[in-house]
Amino acid sequence: MNLIILFKSNFIEGTKRVRIQDHRLTHILEVNRSSVGDELRVGLINGNIGTGRITLIEEGRVEMDVVLDREPPAPLQLTLFFAMMRPRVFKRAITQASAMGIKRIILINSYRVEKSFWKSPVLEKESLHKYLIMGLEQGQDTIVPEVLIRPLFKPFVEDELPDIIKGTLPFVAHPYASEKCPYNLGQPVTLAVGSEGGFIPYEVKKLIDCGFTAVHMGERTLHVESAISGMISRLM
Repeated sequence: MNLIILFKSNFIEGTKRVRIQDHRLTHILEVNRSSVGDELRVGLINGNIGTGRITLIEEGRVEMDVVLDREPPAPLQLTLFFAMMRPRVFKRAITQASAMGIKRIILINSYRVEKSFWKSPVLEKESLHKYLIMGLEQGQDTIVPEVLIRPLFKPFVEDELPDIIKGTLPFVAHPYASEKCPYNLGQPVTLAVGSEGGFIPYEVKKLIDCGFTAVHMGERTLHVESAISGMISRLM
């Protein structure tokens, strides 16, 4: 936790002081081993970042005076959509995407996605928010990404995707593509990544017909979350 995320409910009414009483308290005391007078990096959810100076430590609570005087990091100019994956892998992928500064994430269906994945509790609003916040804490950011869930592949590609990719360079990760993933494009990008095993040929063709370029990262086969991080690092 490189940034303590604050919520409006943490502020003591009429002051610039916050009170922490949940899992963040454990991190402050047991991981950071902070004391009264110490300063920590803090940020208001969907707002500015700054510092918090600890003024009080008592059993079950910590209070800090905060100054929020800086804007959060600029968002990554990349829209990411990927096929739903095993829930435990999805948790890592969504957290990494949030930490990297991606602000628009779209979950889609694919032939290789098991139907049971769509019934996983990880897709519930509260659970999604939890993992997005974990990413923000890691990346020292405060702006919560937008997550869209689109469980029908063909309608999404045909009806919504053409508008989504306007003004961007669209790429689909495909291990059998002839073109290698480019570097440091400096332009807005839309990136599509399949589930484990990748998109099937029909899906790749539908994306190419929509305007995507199929690219690969070399001869090595990576886990989905590693492929996502690796391609983002190269493209941006």
